[in-house]
Amino acid sequence: MILEQDTYVAKAEKAIKELSEKKDKHGKPDMVTTTQIRNLLAMTADIYNEVCISMEEKLSEDIRGRINYLKVRCLYEAGRQPLVNKFIEKAQVIKVIDEIKGSRKNYILFNKYMEALVAYHRFYGGDDK
Repeated sequence: MILEQDTYVAKAEKAIKELSEKKDKHGKPDMVTTTQIRNLLAMTADIYNEVCISMEEKLSEDIRGRINYLKVRCLYEAGRQPLVNKFIEKAQVIKVIDEIKGSRKNYILFNKYMEALVAYHRFYGGDDK
């Protein structure tokens, strides 16, 4: 497993820290914008709300379908924007989505990881350009 309860915060910090090392011509981190990363989080949060309502450990077919669509959207955004692609790769977002495997517990951990990525993004100077 890529994510674990004890390490997901450190993994998020490491990924964002590495992405923030490269600076643009204004000295700001040359990474995904706040809007781009929050769009990914918004999709994740919509599914999270449904997952929280369901008390079953095995996610429903509908929720699993939405997770698959989330993966497709992440890939699409990564294909459109090189900085989003760098973010998706460094944070291993696609691999983490693949590890959910219909598990409520794994999805909740994934959502927490995405929230941690957004928090560290802001902390390390990520903003809209």
